[in-house]
Amino acid sequence: MVEKVAIVTAASKGMGAACATELSQQGYHVVMMARHEEINQVASNINAVGFIGSVTEPHDLQRLVSFTEEQYGRIDAVVNNTGHPPKGDLLELTDNDWHNGLDLLLLNVARVAKLATPIMQKQGGGAFVNISTFGAIEPSLKFPISSSMRSALASYAKLFADRYASENIRMNNILPGFIDSYPADEATVNMIPAKRVGTVEEIAKTVAFLLSDGAAYINGQNIRVDGGLTRSI
Repeated sequence: MVEKVAIVTAASKGMGAACATELSQQGYHVVMMARHEEINQVASNINAVGFIGSVTEPHDLQRLVSFTEEQYGRIDAVVNNTGHPPKGDLLELTDNDWHNGLDLLLLNVARVAKLATPIMQKQGGGAFVNISTFGAIEPSLKFPISSSMRSALASYAKLFADRYASENIRMNNILPGFIDSYPADEATVNMIPAKRVGTVEEIAKTVAFLLSDGAAYINGQNIRVDGGLTRSI
């Protein structure tokens, strides 16, 4: 049986680390990337490979994908997780803020897809899951750059599915609500129908399912994991 290989970015903590841990427990060979050296210890704890680099640096992404292919000969799964873009009042955000958000939240996915998709084509399939946000479908003035760029990411994932679904290559987005990797005040929790924040482990299990053969017919979708927070149908 072929042993599957996964890449997880921004994986030193929070949802990224939880996704890497879950995939490792499911038998994947995992290559984890983050900007700081702590990624090496996190990787060691779950028998994965740590890689220092940033999702906003094309050269780092090239090294990450090339290393993974050279080490394991294949890439079955990519989990595109990132940090957070600048926040601020809508018209006070600078051009540089918006360009940074573009690199962090949209071009990171496009660049990795360009690198990893040919490998998946050669091996007969693969899957991407992008960690997005509920703001992609219900924009929030608290997170203007994130809401805008991740709305664009929803379109990108659909276009990617249109282009590569026939080659057994899939891309879906996870849209978390408020998750326990970041604090939420009582007023925020009370807005959530579930009356609690989600856990990073719940996000990781959903990601793992979307990467699995059980989700083989799910493609180009935005999957909400938000405790019922979003209202649109």
